[in-house]
Amino acid sequence: MDVMKRVPIKEQEPQVRAKNFEEVCLGYNKEEAMEEASRCLNCKNAQCIKGCPVSINIPAFIEQAKAGDIEKAYQVISEASALPAVCGRVCPQESQCEGKCIRGVKGEPVSIGKLERFVADWARENGVKPAAAAEKNGRKVAVIGSGPAGLTCAGDLAKLGYDVTIFEALHEAGGVLVYGIPEFRLPKDAVVAREVENVKALGVKIETNVVVGKAVTIDDLMDKEGFEAVFIGSGAGLPRFMGIPGEQANGVFSANEFLTRNNLMKAFKDYDTPISEGKKVVVVGGGNVAMDAARTALRLGAEVHIVYRRSEAELPARAEEVHHAKEEGIIFDLLQNPTEILVDENGWVKGIRIIKMELGEPDESGRRSPIEIPGSEYEIDCDTVIMSLGTSPNPLISSTTEGLDINRRKCIIAEEATGQTSRPGVFAGGDAVTGAATVILAMGAGKAAAKGIHEYLTGKGN
Repeated sequence: MDVMKRVPIKEQEPQVRAKNFEEVCLGYNKEEAMEEASRCLNCKNAQCIKGCPVSINIPAFIEQAKAGDIEKAYQVISEASALPAVCGRVCPQESQCEGKCIRGVKGEPVSIGKLERFVADWARENGVKPAAAAEKNGRKVAVIGSGPAGLTCAGDLAKLGYDVTIFEALHEAGGVLVYGIPEFRLPKDAVVAREVENVKALGVKIETNVVVGKAVTIDDLMDKEGFEAVFIGSGAGLPRFMGIPGEQANGVFSANEFLTRNNLMKAFKDYDTPISEGKKVVVVGGGNVAMDAARTALRLGAEVHIVYRRSEAELPARAEEVHHAKEEGIIFDLLQNPTEILVDENGWVKGIRIIKMELGEPDESGRRSPIEIPGSEYEIDCDTVIMSLGTSPNPLISSTTEGLDINRRKCIIAEEATGQTSRPGVFAGGDAVTGAATVILAMGAGKAAAKGIHEYLTGKGN
């Protein structure tokens, strides 16, 4: 065994997986996981823990996996994370825990994410559950949204003995985990539903089809329903568009709508939803959501182009997602930007006009700013355009809650360490505060808010 290299992970072949919605990565078996775990140096001053937004004791769980005690490895992870099978699949480990792995200085970092996935999957398959919650203390906390921030906050509070109810706007719990991430990256029944059940097993109640701000307000929850604190983890589901001509045409989707139709409306199972009719699709954007939308459209039978205004070096998507998209046949049209969506006489998309770009000076984020090249416009024939330009929080909750401060981007203002907002007893975290970010950062915010709520309520007394 070469300890400087990772144990290879099995995947579906690109030409096979491009035609199905089954999971791309097949994961480690126990022998492979134990071999990969043996590469860990078990550092005393573990930098990998510092790179984890929920502070999993990574060396401890890997040490147990190395010894073959997978149940104990799972219990170590579960002390910090409510969603290990999810995180093992969708976290950007390369820029977090694995990015700080000492083994990676001279070789390849330990495959922490794949080990976490294996441990969580093994626990699920063998009926292992997280440790039981503390005895109920009789104090009620409401959580708005059942995405990664809400589930994490609810789970941590339940472990402390709180009576927690999650209010979810959609008909199925899981937030972005169920409506936003495709089945081939994150299986819904096998993974997400099971992890939601683990949170419910702690005593957390989930009420679906409740739109806070419409059916009930935060004021109602606190003044009439007896909740002493509220956590807002409602995400950022309001899509952004470019404002170019033709964006109102039939056949133009936000990536949110496109992915939701696939995940919750089951377009990938040939349910009657019109997005499956696209034959040539253009996805505008370069993030993980753009890759998800493009790879989904490909599996529905389309030829797919990704149009992004910067170069490959600036693509914000995970390298693994870009690599998988290229393997599957997605066409990348880089340093290019749409200027108009072309519409036929019946109001349907018939093409998109593109202008070529070049990179100028770096912008505020350090990325080089794209500049249009005059006279370089051309057209691509297509019947579907998917805009994947990021999202903002829906202002419904903030606009119906007295004393809740927001910033110019409509994000709720909250303290990073505790999640406390300008309204006493109301906490917030995840994309509702930061704008669109990652699952694991939302979980970190949910964990911080649970701690903040506990300190707030214990400080109030009984």
